Amino acid sequence: MKSDIDIALEAELQPIQQVAEVLGISGDDLDLYGKYKAKLTDELWEEIKDRQDGKLILVTAINPTPAGEGKTTTTVGLGQAMSKIGKKAVIALREPSLGPCFGLKGGAAGGGYAQVVPMDELNLHFTGDFHAITSANNLLAAMLDNHIQQGNALRIDTKQIVWKRCVDMNDRVLRNITVGLGRKADGVTREDHFIITVASEIMAILCLAENMTDLKERLGRIIVAYDYEGEPVTAEQLNAVGAMAALLKEALKPNLIQTLEHTPAIVHGGPFANIAHGCNSMRGTKTALKLADYIITEAGFGADLGAEKFFDIKCRMGGFRPDAVVLVATVRALKYNGGVPKANLGAEDLDALKRGIANLEKHMENIAKYDVPCVVTLNQFVTDTEAEISFVRNFCEERGCEFALSKVWEQGGEGGVELAHKVVDTIASKESHFHCLYEDSLSLREKIETVAKEIYGAGNVVYEAAASRELDRLEHLGFGNMPVCMAKNQYSLSDDPKVLGRPEGFTIHIRDVYVSAGAGFVVAITGTIMTMPGLPKVPAAERINVDESGRITGLF
Repeated sequence: MKSDIDIALEAELQPIQQVAEVLGISGDDLDLYGKYKAKLTDELWEEIKDRQDGKLILVTAINPTPAGEGKTTTTVGLGQAMSKIGKKAVIALREPSLGPCFGLKGGAAGGGYAQVVPMDELNLHFTGDFHAITSANNLLAAMLDNHIQQGNALRIDTKQIVWKRCVDMNDRVLRNITVGLGRKADGVTREDHFIITVASEIMAILCLAENMTDLKERLGRIIVAYDYEGEPVTAEQLNAVGAMAALLKEALKPNLIQTLEHTPAIVHGGPFANIAHGCNSMRGTKTALKLADYIITEAGFGADLGAEKFFDIKCRMGGFRPDAVVLVATVRALKYNGGVPKANLGAEDLDALKRGIANLEKHMENIAKYDVPCVVTLNQFVTDTEAEISFVRNFCEERGCEFALSKVWEQGGEGGVELAHKVVDTIASKESHFHCLYEDSLSLREKIETVAKEIYGAGNVVYEAAASRELDRLEHLGFGNMPVCMAKNQYSLSDDPKVLGRPEGFTIHIRDVYVSAGAGFVVAITGTIMTMPGLPKVPAAERINVDESGRITGLF
């Protein structure tokens, strides 16, 4: 069986100008990055901004398991299938992070015959957006420390510095460090920290900014520290905004590539959904909506994380009204949730499927709370039996949820035709009455508890003393009207990754809270979630190589 990267490298790509023509984009509106990648110019937006929006489809999933779900594969395959049935479609995705690429997950461009390409370049440096974000983040950190070193006119309390450095790599030893060691000229000695680039507030800002003016205003609102009186100190006060914006000028432009079947794909931004808001850029989605009749986007991890943040953060800020949701599951993942070890998932087990499908049911119920029509799709494996597929189909249809099989990994767009027809018919026959889960006027605690109880199924929320004090401070400083961005493990509806299925009545533990004032949300850290992941015992990096011809291997 061919690997994903073998399939991708053997594909015949079209010049990106040819792909752009499908969307009515001229060569003058492309900034080329080689033959197969381009950025969309600011001038393009001015040309298309008054067009009517297409239909917005969100692809989400059950909680991820080692068995695999194939959310990105389904997103890509659905876009290809829309083209197969004569619909003008574009895919809107996030860019992969180097952290999971070299860590546990490997590449993140879809799989099989439903991939975006060039897959190897996308998974590695792509157009340099993540490098620009990393540089802008660390420039602000350098200017902060330099200000303290040069007299500290803003009276920054070095015990209350909240801005962290970042790197787009899983590197656990950088979580907690000491900086400024050495001579007096080497800076003030203090505790510091690193986060992964996708968790940086600058990543969130880039993905939520409408334009350069909005980007600069958001950058200026970043809180880097508090002074001795407890008042916020911002990036604007450090005079860092202009230089950061200069680093981000090109990164702000959405990227255009293609699928294996030449369906256009706008790939831009990459915040994680377990520690950030988990959606592609506002500009990418808004541009896509003006260019095609059907826009297929995804949000990270399960619907309890990515979809909730897509609805309650991105749609709230961007004014989006999604027309349908595709909820991805696999028979294998449902049986895993029912207690079957990964090694035994190929055998038929209806009893385990009946236990594990409770996880899917909870996500179906959660989507219904936003009043958006939902289509459940099974990403089919060869080991799935007719009895298992029929059980899932009947389970969904008995609860008023549409259902379709997907075979896009093996068959590409052709394997997604059933799903494409089902999505188109659902949008035509079922009206979306989208609304957010909670109102802006609720307190931060009420928002946290609404998500924990309504989406996760928790019975109680407890706050560590420091988190409780910070919530009080943020309310006092005027940030109480912001939405909340819950940082939670992706493997369980609870904050304990070992609890599978559909736990109920559990307690969610809020360990830490901080405001991303530029992004416009308050982050609540639950359980033991880390904003700087570590590498596994055998990282994916050990399997990656490149031969003398430049051909990369080992990227899944």
